[in-house]
Amino acid sequence: MYKPFNKLNMADKKETPPKKNKGFGPQKPDGDFDWSKILKSVFSWGAVIIAAVIIMQYMNAGHGEAVEVDYDVYEAKLAEDQIKQITVVKSEINNYILEIDLKTEESITVGRNTVSTNKISTIIIENIIEQQQKIWKEKGVKYNFKLESNEWFTVLISFLPWVLMIGIWVLIMRRMQGGGGAGGTKGIFNFGKSRAKLNSATGIKVTFKDVAGADEAKQELQEIIEFLKEPTKFQKLGGKIPRGVLLLGPPGTGKTLMARAVAGEAGVPFFSISGADFVEMFVGVGASRVRDLFDQGKKNAPCIIFIDEIDAVGRHRGAGLGGGHDEREQTLNALLVEMDGFEQNSGVIIIAATNRPDVLDPALLRPGRFDRQVVVDRPDVNGREGILKVHTRKIPLAAEVDLKVLAKATPGLAGAELANLVNEAALLAARQNKTTVNMDDFEDAKDKVMMGMERKSMIISDKEKKTTAYHEIGHVLVALKIPESDPVHKVTIIPRGRALGVTTYLPVDEKHTYSKDYLEATIAYALGGRAAEKIVFNSYTTGAGNDIEKATNLARKMVCEWGMSEKIGPLAMGKNEEELFLGREVTKHNDYSEKMAQEIDEEIRTIIMRGMDRAEQILNDNIDELHKLSEELLEREILDADEIHKILNGEVLPPTKRNGNNDSSSKEEEIPSHVKEMLEKKANRSSSDSNTPKENDSN
Repeated sequence: MYKPFNKLNMADKKETPPKKNKGFGPQKPDGDFDWSKILKSVFSWGAVIIAAVIIMQYMNAGHGEAVEVDYDVYEAKLAEDQIKQITVVKSEINNYILEIDLKTEESITVGRNTVSTNKISTIIIENIIEQQQKIWKEKGVKYNFKLESNEWFTVLISFLPWVLMIGIWVLIMRRMQGGGGAGGTKGIFNFGKSRAKLNSATGIKVTFKDVAGADEAKQELQEIIEFLKEPTKFQKLGGKIPRGVLLLGPPGTGKTLMARAVAGEAGVPFFSISGADFVEMFVGVGASRVRDLFDQGKKNAPCIIFIDEIDAVGRHRGAGLGGGHDEREQTLNALLVEMDGFEQNSGVIIIAATNRPDVLDPALLRPGRFDRQVVVDRPDVNGREGILKVHTRKIPLAAEVDLKVLAKATPGLAGAELANLVNEAALLAARQNKTTVNMDDFEDAKDKVMMGMERKSMIISDKEKKTTAYHEIGHVLVALKIPESDPVHKVTIIPRGRALGVTTYLPVDEKHTYSKDYLEATIAYALGGRAAEKIVFNSYTTGAGNDIEKATNLARKMVCEWGMSEKIGPLAMGKNEEELFLGREVTKHNDYSEKMAQEIDEEIRTIIMRGMDRAEQILNDNIDELHKLSEELLEREILDADEIHKILNGEVLPPTKRNGNNDSSSKEEEIPSHVKEMLEKKANRSSSDSNTPKENDSN
C-alpha cells in the first residue's frame, strides 16, 4: 500500500483539574451525589428523632410501671374482687387501655417470669366499655377516664409529607443544576453564567519544560507572561500589552498543552473554557456567558482567559444554512465587543486555539482583538527529538535507544502522535515483561502507528500472498531506481490495518516544497505495484486502487493548482466553494470551458500514463531483481532497507527463524485452532476438486 505523505492527525485533548463543589449536599470529586454519605446522614438523624419520640412517649405515659397482662387475668382479678381502682386511658391510635390498681401486691406470671406488683394494665375494645362500667359499679370499683397525649408522634406524622416533598424538590433542583458536575453550580436559574474554570494550583502543573518542538510559540507566550509579571519593562518604551493571541495549527501539535504551560508559568489567574460551552439550548445564553466571563476577568485582572476550539463560536457571520441572525452570531458579536469595544478590558489577555483558522470571522482576527497569530505546526526533526525526550523522561530506556534516529524515522508525526508512539512502545515492552524499553519496541510501535496493527490471524491464500509480494516489490524497485524518489524504509506483506501489504518511505530531509521531478517520481513508484502485477501475472487486482487514487489526485493538483503542465500552463483551474457553516468543501465551481475540461483530463491522463510507462520500463529492465526480492519477501514477510540493498548486491541474508529445525513445531503451536480447521477444510476441498478439469492459470 502506497503512502506518499503521512498526515495522521490526533485531536488535542485538554485536561482540567476537578472543580470544587460549591453546591449543597455531599458530593464526590466528579460532582455526582455520594449516596453513602446521604443515606448515613438520613439514618443517623432518623434514629435520633425516633429515640427522642420514644423517650417523650415514656416520659408522658402514666402506665410506665404497670405490668401488661392478658384480658383473662383482668377478668379473674375482677371476679376475685382484687381490683381497687381502674383508669381508662384512650389512645389516639390504639384501643382503650385499662390501668388497674390492685388492693394488694400479688405475683403475676408474665410469660415465663413471675413479677410481684400491685399495678397491671390490659387492652379493652371500645364496644364493651359500657358493660364493664356496670360491673365496676356493682363491685364498688372506682374508675375514671383519661386521654393519652401523643403530641410528638402526631407532629412527626403531620410533618412527614412536607419533609418528603422538600427532599424530592431538593433532588429535582440538584438534577436541574447538573449535579454540580461540568457546570458546577450553574443550574437552570444560572444559564447565563460563564462555565470557565479557574486554574487550580492543586492540579498537575505543566510548564514550558514539558513543551518541546515549538520554540517560536513558546517565545511569544513567554513574552506575554513577562508582560503580566513586569509590565513597566515594556510600558516605559511605549509598548502596550497584547489583547489576544491566537494559536493556529493542525490537531495534535500541542496548542492546548501550550495553554496549560502558560497556566503553569503565569502567576496570574487563568480561566479556561471551550468554545462549545458558550451556546446552550436557550436563546441569548452564549452572549450572556461571554459577558459574565469577561466580568470575572475584570474582577481578577490581570488575568488570562483561554478559549479552546474558538471556531465553535467564531465562524464567519452570515454563512449559516438558514441565514439571519442566529444564536451563534449573537455570541460572536458579544465576544467581539468584549475583546475590543468602547470599554477597555485592560489586564485581560485572551489566548485562543483552533485548527480551522480559515473559517474564523475576519473581525475576530484583526489587530486589537487577536494581535498575534502564533502557528504551532508539525515539528521538524529537532522538534520531534525534543518531544521524544519529554515523553521518555519517566520511561526506563535501554542503552541502545537513539532518539535522534527515531526522530528521523517519524516524519510528519505531531506531538500527540509521538506521545502515542512512546506509550505504545512502553506497553509492548511491558507485555513481554521487559525491564527497559529498547529500540525494537520503538520500531514495532512506529510500524503500528504509521502502518497499522498486524493482522497475523488473517487467512491469505498463497496466490494472494504472491501477488501482494510482487506488488510491494514493484513499489520498492521503482523507488530505488528513480533518484528523485524517497528512500525505501521497510516493506511487509503482513496485513496491517486495511492493507494486505505496506511499503514505507523515509525522506532524507524535511520537505516544504515539492518539485515537478519529485512529484512525477512519486506517481511512478505509486504505480509500480500495478506495473509489477501486469508484467508478472498479466492481470490486475483491486490492490492497486488506493495507489491509483492517490496518483490521480496528485496529477490533478499538478495540472489544476500548481501549474506544472506545459500544455495548460500556470493557470488555477477550479475554485473550491466552502460552506463555512459546514466547514468543508461541498461544491467545486468549474470556472473553465468544456474544451478546457477535456484538455485537463487529457493532460492528467498523460501524466499518469507517463508514470505507468516509466514504472513498467524500470521493472522490465530489472526483472531478475524483481523476482529475487519478491522471493525473499515471500520467505521473510518483512524486509528493511539494509536487507534490500544486501539482496540487490548479491549478498546472502542470514536464515530466518522459520528455516530452523524447530520451525514446524513452533509454527504449529502459533496457528490458532479455528485457523487450523479452516486450512484443513480448504485443503480437503482443493484435493477433492483436483480430479475435475481446470483451465491453466495465466500466472
